[in-house]
Amino acid sequence: MRACVQRVASASVAIKTENNRISGQIDRGFLVLLGVGVGDDEEDVRYLAKKVASLRVFEDAEGRMNLNLAQVGGAALVVSQFTLFGDCIKGNRPGFVDAAPPETANRLYERFVAELRSLGVPTETGVFRADMAVSLVNDGPVTLWIDADERPAKKAKRAQEAQN
Repeated sequence: MRACVQRVASASVAIKTENNRISGQIDRGFLVLLGVGVGDDEEDVRYLAKKVASLRVFEDAEGRMNLNLAQVGGAALVVSQFTLFGDCIKGNRPGFVDAAPPETANRLYERFVAELRSLGVPTETGVFRADMAVSLVNDGPVTLWIDADERPAKKAKRAQEAQN
């Protein structure tokens, strides 16, 4: 599971096929582009949601990035983005074999949103598999890439599985 997290002054997502109906919008907070990959699970959901909710990238009184979403009254706008698993190594057209099938991806996307909300983060969303137009006012800019596969516990688990 991967998240591209952008600190924003505001963000919104509109559904193009519904005459640009706004499905979610926030003021200060994070725009989270979320990709679900093959093999991702509930543990990845919990890890990423907790990491996003806890990121200290908002400025404190001294101008240092030291505050999280709750401390600044921020919110999250979460948009599904299977293209985060696009493989561009060969040729010029990305391959998406590492992206989870839609049923799995939607289930874990919805769990991620629910987990963020359970952590007290006001959360808006796009519409899974919809053709969307995302607008944002990037703040900073601050953009972070978080990949659940990079956490130590998951790396150790993969290494153990490879040995067996």
